[in-house]
Amino acid sequence: MPTATDFKDYYAILGVSKTATPEEIKRVYRKLARKYHPDLNPGDKDAEAKFKELNEANEVLSDPEKREKYDRFGQHWNHPGYTETPTPSGTNAGTGDFDQYGDFDSFINDLLGRSRRQTSTGGFDDFNGGFRSQAPAPDTEAAIALTFSEAFHGVQKRLQLDEETINVRIPAGAKPGSRIRLKGKGLPSPFSQQRGDLYLTIEVLTHPFYRFEGDDLVCDIPIRPDEAVLGAQISVPTPDGSVTMKVPKGVRSGQSLRLRGKGWTLPKGGRGDLFAKLQIVTPKDLSTIEQEYYEKIQANTSFNPRAQLEEIKL
Repeated sequence: MPTATDFKDYYAILGVSKTATPEEIKRVYRKLARKYHPDLNPGDKDAEAKFKELNEANEVLSDPEKREKYDRFGQHWNHPGYTETPTPSGTNAGTGDFDQYGDFDSFINDLLGRSRRQTSTGGFDDFNGGFRSQAPAPDTEAAIALTFSEAFHGVQKRLQLDEETINVRIPAGAKPGSRIRLKGKGLPSPFSQQRGDLYLTIEVLTHPFYRFEGDDLVCDIPIRPDEAVLGAQISVPTPDGSVTMKVPKGVRSGQSLRLRGKGWTLPKGGRGDLFAKLQIVTPKDLSTIEQEYYEKIQANTSFNPRAQLEEIKL
């Protein structure tokens, strides 16, 4: 006689309530059976045991007569001493709803959502278990780090993929987040010899001077107070050498000046722009004459940069 420890809660196994409709039970069972099916979990004993439990639960709950007895008698539903009608002979426990199919392949095709397709001879091809060979190979993601120089000029990298060494050409102008596809270099499908693709995501290492702001290449350029007031011609580093840049009179700290065609390499050719962000830097140590002239400027200037602040109130 079954004991309490032998009792299996078929509703809990399927994850449905006791009021679940037959359609809901069928839908949940098919979803879980597909997930734990041995064909999709080769060598996984836990998945195989779960699949058998699901079949057993579905066999009972999908049959109105068996379900009524199960709900009524609980753990004793299938014991001759408690059920009103003995279980019909010839029933194969654990086969789920196989009986409605002509063979096991038909059940698996329906369970995994396979379709039957007509062949050139006028018959039908039920894939003959070909789901494994037709399953798509998974794509693989990986990251590759480049210096600013490598990303700007382009570079060839050697990668070790398991037993295989491959050379990867990174084109000039790669930016952070750019992706490169290596066809057929990903992981192999567990069901066939076909390999997926490998996608390399570009990471560009931090540079001490240049940085990206969106699609723009930016750098900070320090200037003196007198250069900001009077204007100047200054030297600015660019990725391919220094150039002379004109600083107009009266620039503000934080103002950006554009150097056209001196920025990042564009994927389709040509160059983007470089933005030089001006930072006014005051000297800490003044010579005697510098101290004298700054004092004269302070004593004679009429410029008040805080004039607008006088109108600010809570």
